[in-house]
Amino acid sequence: MSHSILIKNALIVTVNPQMDVFRGDLLVRGNRIDELAPSLNISADETIDAIDYIITPGFVQTHVHLCQVLFRNLADDLSLLDWLTKKIWPFESSHTPESISLSAQLGIAELIKSGTTTIMDMGTVRHQDAIFEALAQSGMSAVAGKAMMDFGDRPEGLQETTQQSIDESVRLLKQWHGYDDGRLQYAFAPRFALSCTRELLQETGRLAREYRVLYHTHASENIKESELVRERFGVSNIQLFDKLEATDHLCLAHCVWTDHDDKELLQDKKINVLHCPSANLKLGSGIAPIPDYLERGINVSLGADGAPCNNNLNIFQEMRLAALIQKPLSGPQSMPADAVLKMATINGARALNMENQIGSIEVGKRADLTFIKNNQVHSIPFDNVYSKLVYSTQANDVEHVLLNGKWVLKAGILQTIDEKKVLQSVNKTLAKLLQTSK
Repeated sequence: MSHSILIKNALIVTVNPQMDVFRGDLLVRGNRIDELAPSLNISADETIDAIDYIITPGFVQTHVHLCQVLFRNLADDLSLLDWLTKKIWPFESSHTPESISLSAQLGIAELIKSGTTTIMDMGTVRHQDAIFEALAQSGMSAVAGKAMMDFGDRPEGLQETTQQSIDESVRLLKQWHGYDDGRLQYAFAPRFALSCTRELLQETGRLAREYRVLYHTHASENIKESELVRERFGVSNIQLFDKLEATDHLCLAHCVWTDHDDKELLQDKKINVLHCPSANLKLGSGIAPIPDYLERGINVSLGADGAPCNNNLNIFQEMRLAALIQKPLSGPQSMPADAVLKMATINGARALNMENQIGSIEVGKRADLTFIKNNQVHSIPFDNVYSKLVYSTQANDVEHVLLNGKWVLKAGILQTIDEKKVLQSVNKTLAKLLQTSK
C-alpha cells in the first residue's frame, strides 16, 4: 500500500484554472494528490495539522546554473560578456567532478529550503554526470543538460568539437532522461549563439525534435551580445532559431532585447520565455518587456539564473522583482501578484511540458507542495494571499516541502542532503578550485 499523508486545515492556494483558494484538507497517497476538499474525514498513515500554513504548489524555476553556485559573490559588477569571459568561464573550466557535485548540492539545498521543487538547469561543458547524480540523490525534480560550446575563444576546459558536444549530449540523454519515473529529464543546452556554430545550433534543433525533449539556451540577454549575433549571423537571436528550424520545444532565457518581429516569432512559434529579473538587473542587461509578452499569450516563467549574477536562488525574490520592475515602465497594474505567482508555478510547468503533472494543486497531480508559515511579523496582516506571497513572504518562511510525495524539508531541516557536511566542504573546495583557475 502507498504511504498516505493527510494535511488538515491548510490555506490552500491551488493555482488551478479557477485560481481557487480555500481553507481545507488534502490527501496525498503515494506521490499523487488523491483528494482535496474543505474537510476530509478519513484516516491516513500520517496526519498533519496545517492550520498555521499556506500551502502552494512546489515552485518551478526554469533557468538556473547549479554548476555556478560555488562561485557566489565572486563575479560582481560586470556586464554579461565580461562576466562570462573574465570570471565564469575560467571558474567553470577549473571544475572537477567533486567540486561540481558540491556546487550542485549547495544549490539544490538552497532551492529546496526556499520552496522550489522543480528546475531546468544548464550545466557546464564537462562533468554533467556529477550534477545528475546530485539531483538523483536529493529528490529534486529537474530538466537538465550539459552546456554545449563549440565556437569562440574559451578556456581549455570548455573546449569541444561540434561532434564531441553532440555525442556527449546524446549519451547523457540516453543515460538520464526519464530517471526515477521521469523525475529527471534531459534538455539539449547550447550555451548561446555566440559560443556555438550554426551547425551545432541547427543539429540541436533536429535532435530536440527527434528525442522530443526541450531545447534550452540563452537569447537576447544583453544589447552587445544581441548586436554581435546580428553581425555574425545576419539576423536577430530569435530570428536565428527560426531560420535554423530550431523553434520546437524552445526555451529561451532572458529575451530582454527583442523587436516587433522577434515578439511575433515568440508568439507564433510558441517559444517559452524564461525571465530572470535579478540577473538582468545585476548584470545591467535591461528589463524584459514581460507585460507585452503576457498580453500576447507568450508563456513566461521565472528563474534565478546563476548565483554569481543574482546572488541567490530565492524564488520569492524573483517574484517580487518581476512584479516591481515593470510598474514604473508599464503602470502599477501591469504585473498583478496572481499573474506573477502563475509565472513561478503553472507557467514554469508549462514551459517544461509538465503542466499535467506539476504547477498546481489538483487531484491526480504529483504531490509537490510548499508549506509556508502564515503568521510572520513581516507578512501579516493580509487580505490578498497572492499579494502576501509575492510581496512580503521570505524564503525562510518555508517550513516543509513535499516533493514527489516525499518529505525533502521537514521543520526547516533538509531530509535528503547533509547540509552541515556541504557547508563544511565549501571553503576548502573553493580554495582549491580558485587556485586552479588562476
